[in-house]
Amino acid sequence: MKTIISQILAYINLSAGEDNKFKVLENVKSNISFKGANLWILACAIVIASIGLNVNSAAVIIGAMLISPLMGPIIGAGFGLGVFDFSLLKKSLKNLGIATFVGLIVSAIYFYLSPFKETQPELLSRTAPNIYDILIAFSGGLVGAIAITRVEKGNPIPGVAIATALMPPLCTAGYGIAIGSMKFFFGAIYLYSINCVFICISTFFIVTYLKYPKAKQLDEKSEKRVKYIISTLITILILPSIYFAYQLIQQKNYQHQIDIFIENEFSNKGIAILYKKTKFTESPKKLDLGFLSKKFSTTEIKAFNSKLKDYNITNTQLRVIQDTTDLKSDILNEIKFNKSVLSEKDVTILNLKKQITAGTYDNRALLAEIQILFPEITNISVSNHIFNANTDSVQTVPVLLYDSKKPLNEDLLNKMNSWLEKRIGKTNLELYRQPNKAVKPAPEKKPEKK
Repeated sequence: MKTIISQILAYINLSAGEDNKFKVLENVKSNISFKGANLWILACAIVIASIGLNVNSAAVIIGAMLISPLMGPIIGAGFGLGVFDFSLLKKSLKNLGIATFVGLIVSAIYFYLSPFKETQPELLSRTAPNIYDILIAFSGGLVGAIAITRVEKGNPIPGVAIATALMPPLCTAGYGIAIGSMKFFFGAIYLYSINCVFICISTFFIVTYLKYPKAKQLDEKSEKRVKYIISTLITILILPSIYFAYQLIQQKNYQHQIDIFIENEFSNKGIAILYKKTKFTESPKKLDLGFLSKKFSTTEIKAFNSKLKDYNITNTQLRVIQDTTDLKSDILNEIKFNKSVLSEKDVTILNLKKQITAGTYDNRALLAEIQILFPEITNISVSNHIFNANTDSVQTVPVLLYDSKKPLNEDLLNKMNSWLEKRIGKTNLELYRQPNKAVKPAPEKKPEKK
């Protein structure tokens, strides 16, 4: 039994392959400063990360994390705590503060000047940290500290930089400053603080475990004070993250029940859903659905709302979006912010987008406006018609089909034609009076040839 235990201990022994402790400490101290080249590298990394967040590019964000020197002072603070070198701890925290301030200023300036102010998913994901982010930061910090104390540093260091993700939340906080959103700022700074603190604490544990020589011998009371401060800091950061994790789990369970409801009540019955959006944070919660062709009466919608309770979906209002204009607007927004999410409905949605942007108009709104100017008009339909017969090019012609109490004279037709051109931003309109007779604006008179 003792042999087995000794073999297990040999496998988990961190002393094997350990570098000289004094050499490691010197290396840590040399990497905590933010002057000259380090400051320039940090500023450039901040700009790169901000661009990645701005254009929603994970690859660019990863590149910024790899070149960022932010890990230096955090690891230094962990070593300072571990060996009770309070001058090292103070210097590390000072440099981390400088780096944080520079990061916030540079990212805020970038996002303020950037013409793209949309909140991308990469930005949103850095504003609601939870217990899982703490586990990632702590585990990443352990790996980083272990790697630094090895003779052969190996590959873990770049991976730690990516996993712990210090740059993105710092840049997101700068984004919050730029757009004046304290929700973004505090959420991102909280995530940044979690990463910094738990990397530092995990480093402290590794330094203590490896029994690095103490720079200063403290009495038992002072050691207890240090441990008390660390425990308090851990508690302050963990409690909110547990709440956020609970919210995340609740949201995932809620979404799962919504998916079951949609599948049983619609998908399995051959009813195609074109649009789906849940609003979990509202009270009552909202479930918005848009269908490809199916229309539901008010009674049917009430029945579906009653069925929600059968799926353990409480405090939720089902809203069926059947107004064409609102549905199309929502679908376009969904396409805009979820271009990377592919599904079996993509072809249908993209075709609808093409129809929306190129071939149809809000005829109801146009009729209300045109009747103010031309009371004789009783009904209209405006649409684009595409002609490409016997030609290699495609010609799009806007056509107005109208109905009126009596035929319009040429003067009114010309006025209506000019108004509609300005209104829809198109030229070369064709005007037709229902049922079939075409009426075109009078052609411009050409000067007589002498």
